[in-house]
Amino acid sequence: MTLRFYNSLTNQKEDFRPIHEGEVSMYVCGMTVYDSCHLGHARAMMAFDILVRYLKNQDYKVKFVRNITDVDDKIIERAIKNNESIGELTQRTIASMQEDFSQLGLLLPNTEPRATDYIPGMIEMIEGLIQKGHAYPSPGGDVFFAVRTFPEYGKLSNKNIDDLNPGARIAEDDSKKDPLDFVLWKSAKEGEPSWESPWGQGRPGWHIECSVMSFKNLGEHFDIHGGGPDLLFPHHENEIAQSECASGNKFANYWLHSGLLKINGEKMSKSLGNFAMLKDLFISYHPEVIRYYLVSSHYRSSLNFDQESLNQAKSALTRLYQALASMEGEGNELDQDMMSQFSLVMNDDLNTPEALSLLFQLAKSINNSSDPIQKMKYGTTLKKLSGVLGLLQDDPKIFFQFGATLSDEEIDQQIALRNVARDEKDFQTADKIRDSLTEQGIILDDSSEGTTWKKS
Repeated sequence: MTLRFYNSLTNQKEDFRPIHEGEVSMYVCGMTVYDSCHLGHARAMMAFDILVRYLKNQDYKVKFVRNITDVDDKIIERAIKNNESIGELTQRTIASMQEDFSQLGLLLPNTEPRATDYIPGMIEMIEGLIQKGHAYPSPGGDVFFAVRTFPEYGKLSNKNIDDLNPGARIAEDDSKKDPLDFVLWKSAKEGEPSWESPWGQGRPGWHIECSVMSFKNLGEHFDIHGGGPDLLFPHHENEIAQSECASGNKFANYWLHSGLLKINGEKMSKSLGNFAMLKDLFISYHPEVIRYYLVSSHYRSSLNFDQESLNQAKSALTRLYQALASMEGEGNELDQDMMSQFSLVMNDDLNTPEALSLLFQLAKSINNSSDPIQKMKYGTTLKKLSGVLGLLQDDPKIFFQFGATLSDEEIDQQIALRNVARDEKDFQTADKIRDSLTEQGIILDDSSEGTTWKKS
C-alpha cells in the first residue's frame, strides 16, 4: 500500500508523492515560548515526531524544520508580568521546552529557526508584497495584507471570504482598508522589542514569521506543512495567502493537523486554565507512558485527558516491557509478515492504534512461544517496530522501577533483611517486609535467580 495522508487542503486521504523522489521537506509550527509545555503541546509535536520516524523508517531522507516563535504578544505580556526581559523569558522557556521534548523522546529537527533571527527576510517579503499590490502600509506604521487580493483565501479552512466576521475574533482596526486584512508588520509600542524598517520601528506579525522561516530553510515550495488544529485558521490560512502571493508558487503540497487534546470535554489550553504540565506528569509517570498515551489514539482524533487514561497507558506499556524483559539477547531475524502488516497500517495515515495492536500480538507470541529461535525473532521484531513509535527505548528494569519513593539502596537493604529472615525461617518478618514495601508501591518478584523489584 502506498503511503497516504489526510490532506487538510483537500479534505481527503491522498497518496504521498514527494517533490523530489526519496526526499521529504517538512515544516511544523513549533512553540511560542512564553511558558512551560503542557500535554496539549506534546500531542501536536508527537504527531509529527511519529511522522518523521516513520518516513525515516521508509528510507526517506527527511529535512525537518520546526520553528520557535520568540517574539509575540503573549511573550511580551508574560515578560512584563514577570518583570523580566523578553530575552530572559524566552531563553528560560526554550531550555525548559527542550528538556521536556528530550524526556518525551522527540527527535530533534534538522533546523529549529527562531523568529528573531529572520527579521530582515520578513521585511524583504513584506516589501515584495507591497510592490505586488498585496499589502499596504497604514499611516500609523503598521503594514497589512490585503486579503481580497488573494482569490483563493479560505481554501484550507473551507471558509467563504464573504461569510467571515473578523470582529468576532479581534477588535476592528480603523487603519485597515478591509476588516479581513491582517497585520504583517506592527509599529513599535513603548517597552516592546522593535527593529528598524522602511515603515519605522516595529516588529513582525505572527503569520509572516512562519512563511519566511519556511522559505529560507525549505524553499518556496515544499512537501508537508503541519501543526496543531488551532492553527488551521487563521494562521495557516494566512500563511498560504501571503506565501503564494509572494512567490507565485504553491506553498506546501500536504497540510497535516493533529487533533485536539481535551480535559473535561474542553480544549486543553493555558488561557482556559485547564492544562497538565509535562514536568508535573513526569514526576508520577515514566515519559514513555505519556508517549504511549498520546500515540494510542490516531493523531487526527480528539483525545480526552484523565488520570485513568494515563494509568491504562502505564499498564499497557508495562505488558510490552514484560514481554521484552523475558528475552535473552537480541537476534537479527525479523518476522516479515508483522513487518508488512505494520507498514500497511502506518501507510494508512499513520494508524498508530492499529500499529500498537500489532505490538501486542508480538508480545503475546513471545509469551506463548516455547521455541527459542521463534521467541527471539518475535522479540527482535517487537523492539524494531516499537522503535518506530519511540517506545521500548529504556531498559525494562529502569522502566519497572520508575517512580519509586524509596532509593535503590533502601529497597536493596530491605530485600537483604527479608532474605536473612527467610533463611532463618522467620517468615512472619519476611512477610512484614514484603507488605511494607507493597504499601510503598514496591512489588517484589522472587525467582531462582534471586529477588527483583518493580514499581506498582
